[in-house]
Amino acid sequence: MFNIEIDEEKLTALYLEKVEEHLQEIETEMYFMNSKQLAAYLNLSWNSICTHFLYDEDFPKIRIGSKWLFNRREIQEYMDKYYEEVRNNGGDILKYNRKG
Repeated sequence: MFNIEIDEEKLTALYLEKVEEHLQEIETEMYFMNSKQLAAYLNLSWNSICTHFLYDEDFPKIRIGSKWLFNRREIQEYMDKYYEEVRNNGGDILKYNRKG
């Protein structure tokens, strides 16, 4: 007779690790994001993105007809820098003037 014991905590940790690995693979497969994906990625509305980022000449974007496309890696780099700038200048994005 066999007796099998399962450590549920280890099993859960392994499961979550594999799910995270799979999600990262999916993210890296997608080179460009569209406007809806960018809004979800940044957790911002499209209007906020237009107001604060889209028309900044340094914001990484390309336009094909009426469609905007965004490189995920370049967006991450831009947002990391932008976050640091805003945080180091009071932390309020509404009061922060990047070009000023």
